[in-house]
Amino acid sequence: MPSNDVRILAQAAVPTAAVGAVAAVVSGVVAGGKGAIGAGVATLIVILFMGLGLYVLQRTAKSLPHLFQAMGLMLYATQILLLFVFLAAFKDTTLFHPKAFAFTLVAGTLAWIAAQTRAHMKSKILYVEPDKSGHSS
Repeated sequence: MPSNDVRILAQAAVPTAAVGAVAAVVSGVVAGGKGAIGAGVATLIVILFMGLGLYVLQRTAKSLPHLFQAMGLMLYATQILLLFVFLAAFKDTTLFHPKAFAFTLVAGTLAWIAAQTRAHMKSKILYVEPDKSGHSS
């Protein structure tokens, strides 16, 4: 992964993990140990899904740049759909507190999107890659 991609991944994952940590503490206080576990699981799911999506999107941008915008829209729609599937699948679980899980999933997703947007806006990514051979035409 190029350094810009790693930087954007870190700039999105760290705030999301911080939101997840705060949610785990709040959920632990409000709902006990199961609330903290639910918040932790939700945070891991958000970081995994969104990180994997960013990786796929960056690979698509390099190999099929003409599909980048459509792939980005499809990817975000798929991620949101999968997060709803997780919410529906775990709504009656006894492994952890489902409301803490749901609120953390939504908060983590919003934190990731905001942080990733900020990282992209602040990064200085070249739109055209310079000629690597040094020859000019």
